[in-house]
Amino acid sequence: MARILTQTKTVAINPLKSSQPLGAALAFLGIDDALPILHGNQGCTNFALVLLARHFKQMAPLQTTAMGEVGTVVAGADLLEQAVVRLVARTRPRLIGICTTALAETRDEDISTLKAARARDFVDTEVVLTRTPDFAGSVEEGWSKAVTAMIEEITRRGIQGRDPTKVVILPGSNMTVADVEHLRETVESFGLTLLLLPDLSGASEETVNDQWNSITRGGAKVEHIRDLGAVAQCIAVGEQMRRPAEVLQGLTGVPYVMFGSLTGLENADRFVWLLKGISRANVPMYVRRARNQLQEAMLSGHFYLEGKKIAIGCEPDLLFQLAHSFVGMGAVITAAVTTTAHSKVLQIVPTDTVKVGDLGDLEELAADADLLVTHSHGRQAAERLGVPLMRVGFPVFDRIGNQHQLRILYRGTRDMIFDVANIVQASRSLPPALAHLPNPYS
Repeated sequence: MARILTQTKTVAINPLKSSQPLGAALAFLGIDDALPILHGNQGCTNFALVLLARHFKQMAPLQTTAMGEVGTVVAGADLLEQAVVRLVARTRPRLIGICTTALAETRDEDISTLKAARARDFVDTEVVLTRTPDFAGSVEEGWSKAVTAMIEEITRRGIQGRDPTKVVILPGSNMTVADVEHLRETVESFGLTLLLLPDLSGASEETVNDQWNSITRGGAKVEHIRDLGAVAQCIAVGEQMRRPAEVLQGLTGVPYVMFGSLTGLENADRFVWLLKGISRANVPMYVRRARNQLQEAMLSGHFYLEGKKIAIGCEPDLLFQLAHSFVGMGAVITAAVTTTAHSKVLQIVPTDTVKVGDLGDLEELAADADLLVTHSHGRQAAERLGVPLMRVGFPVFDRIGNQHQLRILYRGTRDMIFDVANIVQASRSLPPALAHLPNPYS
């Protein structure tokens, strides 16, 4: 069991984490015809917009209540209600997701008036509120809170007639667009109908458009969220999604299964066997071929990863996903830095200690590492250490196509092994098993 070392510094040096309201807004962007609103100062929203645009290489529909000095002191709730009323009238969204920021939370915003207005005025629009102060949590926790709030506010309560062919998957914030699309392909290949909450893959279809969309286009539909009680099985991916799955089960009785990660042979096997059990169908031939390809990749890749020292800095679920996969290939996790101590998955990360800190901590702990694994803000640390950098997580802004990198199930694990092995190989070091051969780069 890993020992968790909490943050002791009074200042972050090159911060590792992004804010909780940004994570909640990101989850709302995975809903069709939705509009996230950050309740706080305009600068908070601008900062979030910059990160989202740099990461996804496209603008995101994100609004703000733009609280100023007067609004902060006496009229925060009124500003929020006015903003929602105007946006509903102008854009006609099916869902408005409100994410509070540190400014609103510090003054302990009273939102009871908005709830009354919602019941009175917003007949065709669902309004979901999440309390996500910047000074606590990170992207992962904001994402989890937003999904939980959507289930609590929208999903019909009570046990409904179950459709044995329907399943809902609650993907964590660490999953890419490619991961989500591959989940859909895999589940549907078993003859099942899949509902995803949230579903960021739909937004990518609207990237090339001749006009600006003021609300999201593509993603999970509000009608499907309302009818989640009719699915046969809920599958939560990542510890961050345990709470939403528990809430769904409590409201509707839908059973859930937890996956800490879908990366790796064992996790992929467990997922495929679950789908086989639900559908009572044979495993498709392309899935069997993908499993064989993964086994071959594991045999080839372990020559390059065996004994390699890897330093990782990312959110808890992604940290566990990557560390577990690398250790399974023979690597050693010499440094593990994360954003928050609240996730229980940190205790089972395959390393001695996990540090809650920043990229400065990661750089200090990674002095003897062979590979650095974190987001794009870690590129300067990698240069100073003289080690290669594998970019993962949020944000990745100095590479294109990051959201279309697959890292789950058989195909994704295979591709990730190839990516890591090629990065290590390009660093001009021979794998231990081939160390007796002359180095062509020397």
